[in-house]
Amino acid sequence: MEFAGFDRPRPSGGTLTATALKILVAGGFGVGKTTMVGTISEIRPLHTEELLSDRGVGVDDISGVETKIATTVALDFGRITIRDGLWLYLFGTPGQDRFWFMWEELALGALGAVVLVDTRRLQDCFPAVDYFEKLKLPFVVAVNCFDGARRHDSAKVRRALGLDESTPLIMCDARDRASVKEVLTTLVTHSMSSR
Repeated sequence: MEFAGFDRPRPSGGTLTATALKILVAGGFGVGKTTMVGTISEIRPLHTEELLSDRGVGVDDISGVETKIATTVALDFGRITIRDGLWLYLFGTPGQDRFWFMWEELALGALGAVVLVDTRRLQDCFPAVDYFEKLKLPFVVAVNCFDGARRHDSAKVRRALGLDESTPLIMCDARDRASVKEVLTTLVTHSMSSR
């Protein structure tokens, strides 16, 4: 699988240096992070999901995602080969506050992050946006267009999130491989131009 802009030929006569680029997929509870990683990963993704239990009642806000039965408790992991010797490693973060201690470890060495957004629960993405702004880690905002969710103008979503114009905002469908590819290509391009 080739990503636009990553199809440079191997240096002739030289040895190929292996490089892995780390990308985080973050956002609120139930926004589609696990789905996004699973949609694009060329390997069987690693998921650390557990069934929701009575212990989460009153702790996890499931309004808008009442059919959700499991949650990520540590991370999701997937891999994409860009070309020979160049890979993207995708790390999906847990969405609930009580698992955010994982974010600091996951963010180490990351090239950038995708903040996945559900406009029905827009307030859930503010902590991720704030986190990556404070960390000064390049990120893009990807609005996951759920079936039946009202579509909003990009400029209105940008204003609601308080994003500056330099932060890319893109509409996507976390279930669609081409859509996820576009999000990741936008992030890598943005991260490289930010450095």
